[in-house]
Amino acid sequence: MNFSDLNTLGKQRKPFLFISDFKAQQLEVILLEELEKEDVEFCIDENYEYHEHNHYLKTHPINFENYEEKFKNVIEKIESGETYILNLTQATPIESQLSLKEIYSLANAHYKLRFKDKFVCFSPEKFIQIKADRIHTYPMKGTIDSSLPNAKEQILHDAKEMAEHIMVVDLLRNDLSIISRDVRVEEFRYITEIEAGDKNLLQVSSHISGYVGDDWHENIGTILNSILPAGSISGAPKKSTLEIIEDVEGYERGFFSGVFGFYDGETLDSGVMIRFIENSNNGYIYKSGGGITLDSEAKLEYNELEDKIYLP
Repeated sequence: MNFSDLNTLGKQRKPFLFISDFKAQQLEVILLEELEKEDVEFCIDENYEYHEHNHYLKTHPINFENYEEKFKNVIEKIESGETYILNLTQATPIESQLSLKEIYSLANAHYKLRFKDKFVCFSPEKFIQIKADRIHTYPMKGTIDSSLPNAKEQILHDAKEMAEHIMVVDLLRNDLSIISRDVRVEEFRYITEIEAGDKNLLQVSSHISGYVGDDWHENIGTILNSILPAGSISGAPKKSTLEIIEDVEGYERGFFSGVFGFYDGETLDSGVMIRFIENSNNGYIYKSGGGITLDSEAKLEYNELEDKIYLP
């Protein structure tokens, strides 16, 4: 199927699960009535029941020198005006005795997906939600270890984090303006706390909405295709930033940092596929990263990449 097929399903009010890769070039669509036949599990639950577990992942991250080289390349692109903010990610080999099915069942997250024996994600980040006649998005940008002294005040008053978040909010506001009107920031920079393995993280989000009208159901595919890839995990300006990502990262993101979601015939809810484990020929790969701006420091960004490797 392609994105235009989603318009047809929406017009028919047929419930479906959709999964798009980062580049919006691969699209998996499974009708709700056919889901039981597929080796796919998903859960979208803002009030999920928390389950404790004691499983941790052994990681083998890229060495700092290699990361720093990529980081410096991104900074050069920022200084030359080719990008303002870029989400730099890397693939980290990890070890776990758990199957993807077991990882899915143990992980705690608002957005969980296991796609066959290929990958599993357990994401805290919403992509878009459409209810009634409005579309909502909640860009998440800014992370800090909650155990640090005055962690909340630190991240909310950090000039670099503020600038990074403003850029992403502006990008997402522009994206929504492509497919809706009356676009407004409903809430700017609020904090949520996330269980991250042996530590808790504070993450900063904002809420943006726009008016899509009552006929949005027959335009679901058009809406999604118009605003992908997700701005919070690509950067701005989007076109040139995507070209830099392709050149600098040195690996294929695939479905990592793509989006998945569910349409039930009345509403649509979707998440960004971060916190992502892929089953490769050489074992499990965990893909993670963070936003880079001119004020970023290589070591701090490297630490954030490592902090995001966990089983929540």
